[in-house]
This record gives sequence, structure tokens and C-alpha cells, in this order.
Amino acid sequence: MNSDNSLCPIANTVSFLIFWRRKCMLSKSSTMYLMAMAVADTAVLVFIVVLELSVKYHTVEPFWSREPWCNLRDIFSYGAYNASTWLVVVFTAERFLAITTWGMRNRLCHTRAALWVIGGVFVLGHLFAVPHYWAYVSVHDRKLKRWFCVYRTDASVEYVGTVVSLQTALSHVLPFVVVGVTNSLTLRQISLSNRVHVEAECRAATRGHKVPPLLRSRKRKSVVLLVTVSMTFVLLSITRSITQIVLRSWKWDIDHDDYSLEINVAADIGNMLTLLNSAVNMYLYACTQSKFRQEVLTCVRYFLCRGCLDCN
Repeated sequence: MNSDNSLCPIANTVSFLIFWRRKCMLSKSSTMYLMAMAVADTAVLVFIVVLELSVKYHTVEPFWSREPWCNLRDIFSYGAYNASTWLVVVFTAERFLAITTWGMRNRLCHTRAALWVIGGVFVLGHLFAVPHYWAYVSVHDRKLKRWFCVYRTDASVEYVGTVVSLQTALSHVLPFVVVGVTNSLTLRQISLSNRVHVEAECRAATRGHKVPPLLRSRKRKSVVLLVTVSMTFVLLSITRSITQIVLRSWKWDIDHDDYSLEINVAADIGNMLTLLNSAVNMYLYACTQSKFRQEVLTCVRYFLCRGCLDCN
């Protein structure tokens, strides 16, 4: 488990460095979004997997058991998760505009606009996590002589309902609606383009003319990357979203540590799949982008050669 936790942030770091220092035959705006996704995914793995889960099970009294870390922990955790989720959403929307429209493409699909959008996603993602600051309190158990970070029992129903509803809509409802609609429109546009191209080919064949290829190589790779990243996000996150909606709507008063209840088991499986989504993007890039795959192999060969030289 510890080796997996350490390798996943390394994979995201390698992805960031490759996109930053190498040319992978992608547009500059796409490269910026993929770099930002690598940063956000690394933050998710560090704050949730390494610090929260690993430290929790390997430390008697984790550092966030006391204030102010007890209140700040979820701001960083939810903020990183919100940023990671919505970077996939805005990347999907940006690629949809780049593939299907020309007027909006020139205005929005460039480096400066990408930087503004990425900065906004990170800032808003953490701002929407600020209400979690008042959801926890640090208490001292005199019998066990330990501090614990627990939910506030004196929180008002209105506050709890607002925080839960906001986070549910932000992380588990709106992203899937936007990604689903955008991907559907993208694939529909490509289908219509294919049909028009086939008709043009038929007309050109009767006249002895040639028709240019349907999609340029870069555009084809962009479509494959878009569908792969966004659909992987949906498939790996849908279980957690459904279980969280159920738990927060109808099963909010149950014991979440009681694994005799099927919903708790399903919720933990959903959490694992969601965290897996933050660790697999490098492998998705390697599977779908030949240039990125070549750069990864170059890096591996370089480090292997350096290792052999150091051993000698």
C-alpha cells in the first residue's frame, strides 16, 4: 500500500514534467489543462491517500486531531478534489469548443484563457470547501488521553443541509451532467461530420477527384484523449457519486463504520475507484498519445542508464 501511494504522485509528477518540457503534439491550451490536472490529482493523492488515510491508520493520534488542523483538513481535501473534478469538466468543455466551433475556438482555446480558467477552478474549488471549516471540532478524551477530530454535534440543521447539498451538487451531480452532455454533443458533431465527408467522397469519386482525410492527426488525437479522460472519470467516479447521494439523502444517520451494511461497503469501493482516477491519468495518456508514450520511454531509459552508471 505504501509503495502504491508513493508511486502514484510520482507518475503524476512525471506527466507534468513531460508536458512542461517536451512537445507531445497537443495544443498549448490542452497541455496547460493536462498539467493542471496532474497537479490537482497529486494534491488529491497527497491530502486524502497519503496524509488522511495512511497517517490515520499508522498513527495513534494524527496531527489533524487538534486545532487548527482539524478544521483545515477538509478545506484542503475537498478543495483538491473539487479542483481535480472540475478541471476534467472544463477540459472537456474546452475540447468541445475547439473541435466543434471555430469562432469560440480562437477566443477561448489559447494559453492565456486556459491559465485564467485553471486559476479560477483552483480558487473556487477551495472557496467552496471553506464551509467545511466549521463542520469539525477537536475534543479531548480524558479516558484515552487522546485528541479526536469529530463532527460538530451542535451544528444547526440548516448549516449541515447547506454544506451537504452544496458539496453533493458540486462534486456528484453537476460534473456528470456537463461531461455527459458535452461528450454527447461532441460525438454527435463528429458523426455528422463523418456523414458529410462520406457524401463528399461519393460525389468526388464520381468526378475523379480526391477528398482530404476526414480528421487531421492532431484533431483525431484530441478527440481520443478527450473521450478517454472524461469517460474514465465518469466510470470511476459514478459509484462514489451514487453512494454519496444515497448516504447524504436517506442514510445520513447510519453508522458509517458498520460494514455489515451493503451501502457502506459500496461507498468504500466508490472511494477507492475515485482515488484510482487520480492515479491513472498518466497511463491513459501513454495509451492514447504515441508522442507522450515515446517521451515516457525516453525518461525510463535515461534513468535506467543513470542507475547502471551509478552502480558501476
